[in-house]
Amino acid sequence: MIQLIRGFKDILPGETELWKHIEKIATSLFEDFGFREIRIPIMEHTELFARSIGEDTDIVEKEMYTFPDRKGDLITLRPEATASIVRAYIQHKLYAADPVRKFYTIGPMFRRERPQKGRYRQFYQINAEAFGVGSAYIDAQLIFMLLTLFSRLSVTDAHAHVNSLGCPACRPAFKASLSQFLSSRSDKLCEDCRRRSAKNPLRVLDCKVPSCREAMSGAPSVIDSLCPECGKHFQILQDSLKKLNVDFTIDKSLVRGLDYYTRTTFEIQTGALGAQNAVAGGGRYDGLVKVLGGPDIPATGFAIGFDRLTEITGLKASDFEQKPDVFIAALGEKSQAAAFEWNCALAAAGVKAEIAFGDSSLKSQMKRADRVAAPFVLIVGEKELEDGAALLRNMATKEQVAVPLDKIVETLKAANR
Repeated sequence: MIQLIRGFKDILPGETELWKHIEKIATSLFEDFGFREIRIPIMEHTELFARSIGEDTDIVEKEMYTFPDRKGDLITLRPEATASIVRAYIQHKLYAADPVRKFYTIGPMFRRERPQKGRYRQFYQINAEAFGVGSAYIDAQLIFMLLTLFSRLSVTDAHAHVNSLGCPACRPAFKASLSQFLSSRSDKLCEDCRRRSAKNPLRVLDCKVPSCREAMSGAPSVIDSLCPECGKHFQILQDSLKKLNVDFTIDKSLVRGLDYYTRTTFEIQTGALGAQNAVAGGGRYDGLVKVLGGPDIPATGFAIGFDRLTEITGLKASDFEQKPDVFIAALGEKSQAAAFEWNCALAAAGVKAEIAFGDSSLKSQMKRADRVAAPFVLIVGEKELEDGAALLRNMATKEQVAVPLDKIVETLKAANR
């Protein structure tokens, strides 16, 4: 038997309805905040991710699914959505009429990393991205929007962690200070971090190896090196969150695993997932549009781990399994032919109907009606056809009423309003 590739999963009926329920709540909220849906391809030129995410990141170095196409061009299954949305924003000149644009997208991403709780090699994200606004107010609004979503999904312990990564003006001083600190701890760092400490010391802050995290205790903070503009930006963020009654923690060790972040960075964390406590994260990436060939336009956004989100809502897939409104139990060839027509007509009228194709006994069909949890069963046989009325049985009360054959669709449609 051929089985799933390791790190991939099937999303089964019941679970898909749960996912659609979450999507509906998320998209409704996002659209209330002025975001519009964008759908992007799952494959891009590898260069897009190498330039945007950073060649020294774990994602680009180790995790991307990259392969040559028939012409030898390197293409990659998208490991994240932001770079693709920026590419679309530039390619289609969406900034021309108005640089302020807000998008959301939902879909699969691909990274070849060790599967863990709530994270697969094909995993799903909900993304929201805002272009053309450099103010910290939009960052605060994104965090507020995220926490509002979690509240609507009954996630009770979601908590915001925020930090600032500075900008190109103030980051060099911090990098120098961090590099000096790393040189004194190099013997305690993993091999990857020793290599990164020379190229991009900020990458060391994002390492998940326990010995590295311990070694980084007492490391200098970006916040202590912020230039006046970045300091003001971070203060506005904090003041805005307080005005919105958002409880948050300033987390000086918080960095994101992508090179394009500047200034505001944040995560939404929960205790429901154990060690893998981040369910959403994002921040500002003001230079990325320009790096990828567009104009110098600021941007900010976030991504939610959909797989992890489904685990912390408290909602059960079994509660979302679709049940038929009626099961049609037909006995005999003529009745089966009539039931087939009613089945199609009912479905077209918005009534979920199931029938048993084939010649099975009434007892067998009633058992199937129980298995699919149909609230009503429409029973029709040769006698019912002759009498011109089928029997509609209420499976809860066991009561039966006669329904004229020419009123089947109309009666059941009215019963399910």
